[in-house]
Amino acid sequence: MLSIRKAIIEDVPAIMEIYNEAILNTTSTFDTEIKTLENRMEWFQNRDDNFPVFVAQKGGVIVGYAALNKWSERKAYDVTAEISLYILPEFRNTGIGKQLLEVILAEAENTELVSILARITEGNEHSIYLHTKNGFKVVGVMKSVGVKFDRLLDVTMLQKLL
Repeated sequence: MLSIRKAIIEDVPAIMEIYNEAILNTTSTFDTEIKTLENRMEWFQNRDDNFPVFVAQKGGVIVGYAALNKWSERKAYDVTAEISLYILPEFRNTGIGKQLLEVILAEAENTELVSILARITEGNEHSIYLHTKNGFKVVGVMKSVGVKFDRLLDVTMLQKLL
């Protein structure tokens, strides 16, 4: 049975493994170097109530996570978050991402956030569909902004106003 809950510090190693898998094998992130546990602990501990992390757990295993991240360190952007959503490969396309997205968006309604942004790399139409189905609107396409796996890639920007 699937459960979704706020992440705790003990979840960070599993979150790191999920994210590192995406770094190594997908264009879902433009990170190209794997993250250390120290790095992910710092990422997790430098959050506040506006920027939660939720995990999906199945059979005692963390199989995915969603996070609201600061869009920018500039103070004026404190009302804006960027969403991240990552699922282990064997659990993708099972509805877990949909459930995580719904939970974190509901939580966002209880924050001081006004806007949530999503950057989705070309070729990930399923993610664009999932976000638009949950109230995000396409606000533009940034052409040829990143290179991963020797491919020059576009990124679609989406926004949801709370």
